[in-house]
Amino acid sequence: MTNTPILILSGLGKTGRRVVERLAQRDVPVRLASRSSEQRFDWYDESTWSGTVAGIDTAYLAPPVGPTGLAQAGRFVKQAATEGLRRVVLLSGRGVGSPEREFAVYESSVELENAVRDSGAGWTIVRPAWFMQGFSEDFLCEHVLAGELRVSAGTGAEAWIDTNDVGDVMATVLLDEAHTGQTYSVSGPRTLTMDEVATELSAATGRDIRYVDLPPEQHVEELVGIGLDREDAESVRDLFAVIRHHRSEYLSDDAVRELLGRAPRDFTDWARETARTGVWSA
Repeated sequence: MTNTPILILSGLGKTGRRVVERLAQRDVPVRLASRSSEQRFDWYDESTWSGTVAGIDTAYLAPPVGPTGLAQAGRFVKQAATEGLRRVVLLSGRGVGSPEREFAVYESSVELENAVRDSGAGWTIVRPAWFMQGFSEDFLCEHVLAGELRVSAGTGAEAWIDTNDVGDVMATVLLDEAHTGQTYSVSGPRTLTMDEVATELSAATGRDIRYVDLPPEQHVEELVGIGLDREDAESVRDLFAVIRHHRSEYLSDDAVRELLGRAPRDFTDWARETARTGVWSA
């Protein structure tokens, strides 16, 4: 590592802010870049890119959702590498490397991973399972409060992971160049269906929470109704389709154990601890 700041893109997001916290604990300087930061950065305004990477050696990249945003992220990495970026750690998604990727969001994620690998910069790619914090820090929190998890996941299961574990993994690979050229898939220690998630959340919150399995197109319309643009809504639908088609029913927690020297957190423990914060008490 050098003494130059590590660039954190999406530093206020679920993973980004946790990466920032962990680097701060180690007194590692960071540069946060967003549309509201002193050094303005916008994925969709390429005039902001050069200033953002000036003097930067290493970057953590959490790309925007949807094919358009992922394509922009690929262009950014290629340009940044020509301007001196030496190393990038990319937040991708579990299953992106599967040969079965008929969904646009997955095809775009593969293209982004390839752009990172081909950029000329050193790279590490981390592919986490779905975040547990989706139920406490994202739109699914409103579902928990309303007592209905309304998504199109069918009867499929996912190996949900605590985003704090993801933050620990990201900090570990950012600070050790031995991970350059590696791709890690990370998950929690067990799979749960949405019915099982609803049961876990009911027990943790004391609320009656149930799962409502939506037809995929109805899911899109409901997401659009709460403010997502259609492309992003369709991307969320496609991500849930992977669960719906039973393609996430496997564990990849060995990578967490290897990188952190401990087991990932279980959903039950996460839900109980999160309930104590009062996030679901509204």
